[in-house]
Amino acid sequence: MPYVTTDDGAQIFYKDWGADGSPVVLSHGWPLNADAWDAAALFLAEHGHRAVAHDRRGHGRSTQTWHGNEMDTYADDLARLLDTLDLTDVTLVGHSTGGGEVVRYVGRHGTARVARIVLVSAVPPLMLRTDDNPGGLPLEVFDGLRAGERADRAQLYRDLADGPFFGHNRTHDVDQGFRDAFWLQSMACGHRAAYECIAAFSATDFRADLAAVDVPTLVIHGDDDQIVPFAVGGERSAALVAGATLTVYAARPHGLPDTDRERLHQDLLAFIDA
Repeated sequence: MPYVTTDDGAQIFYKDWGADGSPVVLSHGWPLNADAWDAAALFLAEHGHRAVAHDRRGHGRSTQTWHGNEMDTYADDLARLLDTLDLTDVTLVGHSTGGGEVVRYVGRHGTARVARIVLVSAVPPLMLRTDDNPGGLPLEVFDGLRAGERADRAQLYRDLADGPFFGHNRTHDVDQGFRDAFWLQSMACGHRAAYECIAAFSATDFRADLAAVDVPTLVIHGDDDQIVPFAVGGERSAALVAGATLTVYAARPHGLPDTDRERLHQDLLAFIDA
């Protein structure tokens, strides 16, 4: 299996599908791995693009490091991947926590290798409610996730999959396979990595990173997202990126790469090929 090695010796697993065409690098959400992007990666590779998806450190097949489970290191790991593969004219696509990884990469490493960005149900600009971010979510929401991670992580992931992640608690029509795949990927994430990543995606302030984005940007968000509410995430991110295009999926949930994959694939391809 292919890996790149980081400065601290972590091995970052990645998939590289479709040798020809402009590269699309896909960053996954918490506590998943690159498999969450398989359908999109296959679609993009079949439509002339090179699709690269990696397991964030601590997740999936990558090294379960004790340290480095925070956004700066995630962004530096992404930079190592792009540098090692010498990717240019890249489209960076981030879902949920992966959206934070993508914009923090821009904040730390710039856009010399980047042609465009897509944020899907992404966590920026800042999920946590603070004095200067009164529209965020209360700390108790994330403390609840941490408590669940410590007490019975297997049940926490089952509850997320069967409830708000895919909106199954609203519609009760989300395929069992999607929910089982979420649980399986989540259980492959390291316990410490999963626990610490809750702070990484909830308490990291991405507002300066978004202001540094100077390439075409597409923001896609469901307005019934129960994980990263639209008003907390996509709506505000689109307002902070100069010239960003905001596409709202009406009455749709957080897990768009599965629940709305056909529409999402077409929107990705149209934006990348434009």
